[in-house]
Amino acid sequence: MHVITQNCCNDAACVAACPVGCIHPTPDEPGYDSAEMLYIDPEACIDCGACISMCPVDAIRTADDLGDEFARYAEINAFYAANRPQQPRPLLRIEPTRTAPKRVERLRVAIVGAGPAGLYAAEDLLTRHGVDVEVDVFDRLPTPLGLIRAGVAPDHQATKDAGQQFRWTEQRTGFRYHLGIEVGRDVSPAELAAHFHAVIYTHGASADRRLDIPGEHLPGSHSAAEFVAWYNGHPDFADRNFDLSGERAVIVGNGNVALDIARILLADPATLSRTDIADHALKLLRTSTIREVVVLGRRRPSDAAYTGPELEALFRLDDVDVVLEHDADPDSAPEQKAAALLKTRLAAELAARPISGASKRLVLRYLRSPVEVLGTDRATGLRIARNTLRAGTDGTVRAETTSDTEILETGLVLRAIGHRGISLPGLPFDDARGVVPNSAGRVLGSTGTPMYGTYTAGWIKRGPSGVIGTNKKCATETVDRLLDDARAGRLPAPDRDRRSLDDLLRLHRSHYIDRSGWAAIDQHERNTGAETGRPRVKVTSIPELQRLGVR
Repeated sequence: MHVITQNCCNDAACVAACPVGCIHPTPDEPGYDSAEMLYIDPEACIDCGACISMCPVDAIRTADDLGDEFARYAEINAFYAANRPQQPRPLLRIEPTRTAPKRVERLRVAIVGAGPAGLYAAEDLLTRHGVDVEVDVFDRLPTPLGLIRAGVAPDHQATKDAGQQFRWTEQRTGFRYHLGIEVGRDVSPAELAAHFHAVIYTHGASADRRLDIPGEHLPGSHSAAEFVAWYNGHPDFADRNFDLSGERAVIVGNGNVALDIARILLADPATLSRTDIADHALKLLRTSTIREVVVLGRRRPSDAAYTGPELEALFRLDDVDVVLEHDADPDSAPEQKAAALLKTRLAAELAARPISGASKRLVLRYLRSPVEVLGTDRATGLRIARNTLRAGTDGTVRAETTSDTEILETGLVLRAIGHRGISLPGLPFDDARGVVPNSAGRVLGSTGTPMYGTYTAGWIKRGPSGVIGTNKKCATETVDRLLDDARAGRLPAPDRDRRSLDDLLRLHRSHYIDRSGWAAIDQHERNTGAETGRPRVKVTSIPELQRLGVR
């Protein structure tokens, strides 16, 4: 039997390889877009191993090769298979012979954003049968890979390996990088439209959501996105200062990012020194006196935004007691889907674990909301309120704060309550949702009609949801629409050619980094890391990145 483990990135390459359809949910099944990971049905698996070679993050193992670290995943896969919604099996039918789609003449496509969504779109475009295409990928940073590089926690190196699959994309004929080029500053959307048949915007959701409570502005109160970017070596955040001199940190929100930060704050720096964590972060963490991290959730364990695999990983923390504080029995939630059932079950096990007397504590507190950051010149505490759950007329359960409050003393408050997109000059934007308005990836103008030639994918298309591989299906949907429009003759022909684009980009030669420049940066970081047994040592200064990468 084969088993999918914690590293799963959800890109579903394994689904296509499986000859018996034992991996779920598939991209065409309900729930795939919100799936925490994929699972192998042990009753259906025939042990052929076809899925293993297709997994980009080495997440699939045989049951005999799980070891202590992943032993529980045999049970987790079986648990999902036993509790997943059953889909009706389609009747066997013979599809009529279809004529091949009309071949698309050479297309020039620009992609704005070199994260997973943009690179999945590039790979799809460059490997589609019957499509002749050139793809130019722009990103304002000198380095690609987006949240794979700057968002995935450094102690999850296997998850970061999802970026390795894009090495093939970068080497394909017709692919070009334009890194360090900011659309809206160096190149306008109108200039891109003049040089390409189509432009796909995949620039993500870089703004953070705010709590809108008194004291949120105080020093010591930060967004989780800022903290994550800092310890991951994002150049925009390398100079940030965080006070780790207290004994307690409080994280508001209980998604995967909150658990990532909690692990990093409580981890042994000696362990982190074997990862690609930024050197400046490692230096400060070595002096940290934080001994307790409190993670606050507004609702029940079953409602938490973190995934079951992330919660399961807490069972393996070294020298950390994980304490679950919940006003109700964690097993008392109503009927749930498989993923929520797993989280409820894991939470109940955590609640039942004895305290070992470890030197550090991670406290998961539920049914609590922040109401005020306390302090005058800097944060000294957080006032939190107890919540009750109310069912609305539509059946939705909502958390409501009560007057029952308490104060947590802390000098570090991190809000991990989500991201939102930001607008680009000249591109439509839905400010209420924080996304580019679109229909299946086609950008919509002010009248709600498609702007043929302008597309979107990733978080800026659908909002901040899903994991790395979720962007693959999202990007494919967008590319489908783009190619439909190309075959129907709806794409405007560019006014200018590639040589004209090169002339335009030469105006920014002091900071423009191409594919060979990124390869030089990548090799430098890997070589530096190899000297000390690390996967890489990140360069976090833009001038230094430009020195290494500008050709």
